[in-house]
Amino acid sequence: MARPPLFQRATVTRIVKETDDARTYVLVPEDGPFTYQAGQFCTFKVDVDGTSLYRSYSMSSAPETDTEMMTTIKRVPGGKVSNWLHDNLAEGDQVEITRPAGTFLLRQGEGPVIGFAGGSGITPLLSIAKSTLATTDRDVRLLIADRDRNAAIFDAVTDELVEKYAGRLTVVRHFDDDLGLLTPAGALEFIGADTASDAYLCGPEAFMDMIESALTGPGTVYSERFGAAAEPVKAADAETPAAAADIGAPAAAAPIEGTVSIRLGGQRVSVPLNPGETLLESARRAGLAPPFSCEAGNCATCIAKITDGSATMRVNDALSDDEIADGYTLTCQAVPDCSIKVRYE
Repeated sequence: MARPPLFQRATVTRIVKETDDARTYVLVPEDGPFTYQAGQFCTFKVDVDGTSLYRSYSMSSAPETDTEMMTTIKRVPGGKVSNWLHDNLAEGDQVEITRPAGTFLLRQGEGPVIGFAGGSGITPLLSIAKSTLATTDRDVRLLIADRDRNAAIFDAVTDELVEKYAGRLTVVRHFDDDLGLLTPAGALEFIGADTASDAYLCGPEAFMDMIESALTGPGTVYSERFGAAAEPVKAADAETPAAAADIGAPAAAAPIEGTVSIRLGGQRVSVPLNPGETLLESARRAGLAPPFSCEAGNCATCIAKITDGSATMRVNDALSDDEIADGYTLTCQAVPDCSIKVRYE
C-alpha cells in the first residue's frame, strides 16, 4: 500500500487575529480535505535561514462543527517557527503540513468532560469541547487560565458556545493578574464533586504538573504536552506509581551485532548497530539530518520505510496496522532487532 507523502501543501485561506500574539490559520489542503479527529494536530515544515524546522500545532476546529480546518498558533518568545509564521504568512500563501495526528482525543465515559487549559493550551481543548457537545449528551466544563484578559484566546468563541449550549457548557476564566497563579486548591474547587470524571489538560509544563498533582482521582487525567503522546497519568486501576513511571521506558537491550543502513534523499550511509539506539539516533550518528518533531511517537514526522530487517517501536500513536505491515516505522521510536535497511520517504 502506497502511503501519501508525509508533507502536503495547504493554502492559508483566512487568518484570524485572536489576540496580539495568537493567530488562527484556516487551511485548505491542496489534494482535498483532511480527515481528522478533535484534539489532533498538524506538523508544519518551515524553512528558516536555510534550515528545515518542524513544529506541531493543534486544531482549534472540530470536524463535526466546523466547515473549515483551523489551527491556532501563539507567538512564543524566541520561537523560530511561531515567529516566522506570524511574521511571514499571509492569506493566499501555501504551507507544508502533515496530515493530522495525535492521541489527545475524547475517551468514552460518563459524567462531564473536564478541561484545564493554560494559555494556548485551550486550542485542542476547544476542539474536543466542540466535538463533545455536538456528538454526545455529556456536559463540558472548562477552566481556562491566562495571564490577563488581553491574552484570553477564543474569548468570544467560548461565549458563543456557552449561549448555544446553555446548561451543558460551563467556562471559567482565571486571570493571573487579578487572582494570582492558579493553585491546587483552585483546581480542586473547580472539579468539585466530579472527581470520578475524566479530565483533559494542556498548557505550560508547570501548570500541567500542578494540575496533575492536585487531581487524585478516581478519574483519569489525559495530558497533551505539545506533541508528547497522550498517556493517562493516573487511573483507578493503575498498579503503582513506579509502574506508571516506567511506561514507554526502553527495556535493557541484549547485545546485537549488525549494521544500520539509511537512505535519505540522495544520501546513503551505514553505521554499526548500537544496542538500544533508535533509528533516528543512528541516522544522526551517521551525520544525517532526517526530519523529526515530537520524538514521542505520535506526529509521524520521522517516518521511514524498512526495506530489510525489522525493528521494535517503543511507542506508536501515529501509524495504522496496515502501514506497519507495509514496512513503515517511526524512526524516533524504532529500535532495530537486527541488521536493518531503511529509506526515508
